[in-house]
Amino acid sequence: MALPGDSHVHSEWSWDAPDGAMERTCARAVDMGLPAVAFTEHVDYTAWLFVDGELDGHDHLKAFATQDGTVAPPKFNLHGYLECVERCRDRFPSLRILSGVELGEPHWYGDEVARLLDAGQFDRVLGSLHCLPVGERFSEPPYLYHQRPAAEVLREYLAEIVRLIKVSHTFGVLAHIDYPIRTWPTQAGPFDPDSFQEEFRHALRVLADSGRALEVNTRARFPPEIVRWWRDEGGEAVTFGSDAHSPAALAHGFADAAAMVEAQGFRPGRHPHDFWTRLG
Repeated sequence: MALPGDSHVHSEWSWDAPDGAMERTCARAVDMGLPAVAFTEHVDYTAWLFVDGELDGHDHLKAFATQDGTVAPPKFNLHGYLECVERCRDRFPSLRILSGVELGEPHWYGDEVARLLDAGQFDRVLGSLHCLPVGERFSEPPYLYHQRPAAEVLREYLAEIVRLIKVSHTFGVLAHIDYPIRTWPTQAGPFDPDSFQEEFRHALRVLADSGRALEVNTRARFPPEIVRWWRDEGGEAVTFGSDAHSPAALAHGFADAAAMVEAQGFRPGRHPHDFWTRLG
């Protein structure tokens, strides 16, 4: 099976991907025979709390740490990014290169997101949820797992996913619905998707009803149960995203992910950059 296009890739234009190197990523895609790449750069507006030691080994994140214990993402350089995309399109004509953004918590920042999308035309727009409220502040799952039980955090995350889908109509693909699972704490025991089937199914049903696509994110093993529930709840389309922050991670795990998605009843589109769609 030919690999699908990678629809979730970060380059040096993402604030948390200093090793992203768009040109080197394109060169690797050509070497791999990958048909398409979407550079969906981070556009984040939420400053998030971190726990002691969480940023160890991540000097690029420490550069954005503030004295009040948060990481505050910088403004996205739209002009520089779009110029780089055009340079890469000229240099790699055989590779389909899509422009894009990954909008963090777009339902909380409607005005800011509207201005960004008015300023730039993007081929692929992802919506994602990285943070949840902690009182009047915000945090990612690792901090939250120190505050309350892991199951409670995941259920709150999926409830916020529903709000994100209902409030924001700015994105076409929901990214990494499994985001909290990446850092699931060992003290919570092995992660069991079936324990959260009702909450996942509800979020997937709302997404399906909105007519948007679900991303199979391969940064970690994506539970096949989620794809099966997506189909059961009426989901029509799937994309694949490595969430690569460096060229080496491009299309990581795609062969296994594509086989899994095909086994759940989805097939490639007519063009390499098309969504995979369900049969029947």
